[in-house]
Amino acid sequence: NIGVGAGNLATSGAVTASTKDVYAGYWNPAGLLNIGDDLQIGYMHAEYFAGIFQYDYGAFALPINKGKQAIGFSFMRFATDNIPYTLDYVRPDGSFDDSKLRGFSAGDYAGIFHYAHKLGNQDTASTFKTNLGVNAKVIYRNVGTMANAWGFGLDIGLQSVYKERLRLGVTLKDITTTYTSWSFNFTEEEKRVFYSTGNDVPIKSYETMMPRINIGVGYELIPLTKKIKLYAEAGLDVTTDGKRNTLISSKPISIDPRLGVVASYKDVVYLRGGIGNFYTALDNADTLNQNKYLVFQPTMGVGFHVKTFTIDYAFTSLMMQDNPLMSHVFSLRINFNKGSKKQTDIIQPTQPSENGNTSL
Repeated sequence: NIGVGAGNLATSGAVTASTKDVYAGYWNPAGLLNIGDDLQIGYMHAEYFAGIFQYDYGAFALPINKGKQAIGFSFMRFATDNIPYTLDYVRPDGSFDDSKLRGFSAGDYAGIFHYAHKLGNQDTASTFKTNLGVNAKVIYRNVGTMANAWGFGLDIGLQSVYKERLRLGVTLKDITTTYTSWSFNFTEEEKRVFYSTGNDVPIKSYETMMPRINIGVGYELIPLTKKIKLYAEAGLDVTTDGKRNTLISSKPISIDPRLGVVASYKDVVYLRGGIGNFYTALDNADTLNQNKYLVFQPTMGVGFHVKTFTIDYAFTSLMMQDNPLMSHVFSLRINFNKGSKKQTDIIQPTQPSENGNTSL
């Protein structure tokens, strides 16, 4: 639920209706039909909490069946590496055995298969053009050699465009409820130490991800024919796992609004901004802990598109606006095309001119 792509994170994730590149597979798979290239590859890297957590995302997407369908695949990893494993480090006499000190990783992994399909006959002059997308995701989690988990989930997304300016989108994440089942693999020595130190030794466990709904409505504020474009989108992140500290909070539905704006010049330079993650917090200056105030998460970023490369940067906050913890996120997108069309596709048959020479 953190999000992917610096360009999308710079608008606080308000992209459900407008996402249309290789990163659309995560936000709304229906947007993969608008990538406009023969193949797109994307990669993002981010680090959280002074580099303790490493976050990587890679994806590719391509249209098939003359652009009527699109497929893709994404892989993501969020992990902490080189965690000291000290179970055998301290010997019974209180000394330290450096040969027993080793590191392990604890991480979350996901592989996501994307498929998108155009609905209806979009070659006509219909004002509404709608696409459908589906994600099938496999989740793997591990804590060194001690525990690992597997899970499977499904997402469905829709995108509609009205007269090329109004955009509507909705993504239903984990629509069947995603269950992640854990298994544990402790050695007899590890069990003995855990028991002797008052720790429980789990046998099995599972986690549940309830369905989540992302809704977006966007509008192109400046006509597409101009060099300068301005697009704004408002979104709602609707969760169904109980009452959360959000702007609209209830049981079992909670709603977190978000807003993003993108300004571009000649589709080369992009400026982005957004706000989201609204919630209320106690005022630290109030010793009675009664006064509350509204908190939000600001985001901003820039992007540059040069030939086949697009580089995006996002400056995001992990906390509240008056006590921020900022993170820098970079992502890369590469577009691949077969080149210009065949001459038979773009050149009209030769015809004789008035002076007898042929012209194209």
